[in-house]
Amino acid sequence: MDVAHGDEDREEPARARRRGPRPDGAPTISRVAEAAGVSRATVSRVMNGSATVAPELAARVRAAAEALDYQPSVVARSLALGRTGTVSLIVPDLGNPMFQGVLRGLSQAVSADGCRLLVSESAENVEEEVVLAIEARRRTDGLVLASPRMADDRLLALADKLAPFVLLHRELPGCAMPSLSVDNTAGMEAIVAHLIGHGHRHLAYLAGPAASTSNRERLAALRASGLTLTELACGPRFDDGHAAAPRVAGSGATAVVAFNDMVAFGLLSGLHELGLRVPEDVSVTGFDDIPFARFTNPPLTTASIPKNELGRQAWTRLRALIGGEPGGYNVRYQPRLLVRESTGPARRTA
Repeated sequence: MDVAHGDEDREEPARARRRGPRPDGAPTISRVAEAAGVSRATVSRVMNGSATVAPELAARVRAAAEALDYQPSVVARSLALGRTGTVSLIVPDLGNPMFQGVLRGLSQAVSADGCRLLVSESAENVEEEVVLAIEARRRTDGLVLASPRMADDRLLALADKLAPFVLLHRELPGCAMPSLSVDNTAGMEAIVAHLIGHGHRHLAYLAGPAASTSNRERLAALRASGLTLTELACGPRFDDGHAAAPRVAGSGATAVVAFNDMVAFGLLSGLHELGLRVPEDVSVTGFDDIPFARFTNPPLTTASIPKNELGRQAWTRLRALIGGEPGGYNVRYQPRLLVRESTGPARRTA
């Protein structure tokens, strides 16, 4: 034990001298170049991962850098590469767990590649969304625009200024940037078929934001169903669904299709306060399948979409674009209907 302890004592000062501050100052790129016998430009190329340096020279530079404990400046590296190592995500509502699912998938994928993610919320304000998108692109290497609310022509006009970017929950004809979207029509058709199977012929739709592409597509599918449809202006949040409960109760509809799960949650609460039973008095469906949908009372029938996967695939495409490669093909995901206890047979009407 005494011998081992003495060896450890002799070795530790050597490690301290090798790793600690050197008497003649902190290691610099010039000192690495001198130690490796190469130019500063060669050191810079090696540190930035360039493949243009001969393998033996690159090995010599890395050995010199390790011996000197040299770490390249993050700022200098960003300036040399013309990149920040940071990307942005812009969403209309961070309070919606659907967007939190996208954020989680994107954040994990970005972090795994050693990059950073900045997140901004437009609070459903189109003008704020435009400002955020332009400013975020100035400060980061690329954008993920989740369910952008701005009109097609405005987004197309900004496309060159915002590129590279990836669109989520939205397709933009004429735009070269890739998109990952959800087949809202197919999702609504599945919900309608399920409700028809339970004898429902009069539906109420609690509409989302007018600027939302998802809202327009879901509403169009309901209008094409041939059923009696009562359209009720609402919004995307829990409070919106809760406030709509009296109008739903007076609509005569036997089933309600909410714009999203958050609206459906609020409606369930509001209907309960009015003394209405779900699904005995009225059936309720949502859209998105956010994590709490199966724990409501009763559990919510909804259309499930791959939220985390949207985030991960968005990074795969944005990373390629940033690297000067094609962003890949567009994808339109098919929602999966999850039938739970919030839907049942239509009540008999007079």
